[in-house]
Amino acid sequence: MQKKYIVSLHEQERQTLHEVIRKLKGSNQKVRRAYILLKADTQGPAWTDKRIAEACCCRTKTVENLRQRFVLQGFEQTLNSKQRDGPPVSKLLDGQQEAEMIALRLGSPPTGYGHWTLRLLARKLVELEVVESISHETVRQTLKKTA
Repeated sequence: MQKKYIVSLHEQERQTLHEVIRKLKGSNQKVRRAYILLKADTQGPAWTDKRIAEACCCRTKTVENLRQRFVLQGFEQTLNSKQRDGPPVSKLLDGQQEAEMIALRLGSPPTGYGHWTLRLLARKLVELEVVESISHETVRQTLKKTA
């Protein structure tokens, strides 16, 4: 079957890949991607996807996906992998809300309690209308981050 995405490297790109492999420069995945791109190069060894997958201990679909990413997104994007634009989940509390939570935590607990619990803090933040709703886990992560 005819390959849809063909890897054709320039000399400079080939040198960069050889350097990454020789010096083991970067993450394990980066070295593997460099090796796959070199073996898939039409002006180089031009191995089949199956042979590359066996040599790299990966699936043929991984090789196909890497070749597709190279053609569609370019050399740098393929070698270094895509960096996230932001975190996978946006922050639930802004700086003002975090400050109010910390101030509440540092104050004395309500009567009848010996200390602040995470669930008690979460309930009090909702009660004081600092936030509309919040889980005790968010309180824990926020306090751990700022501690």
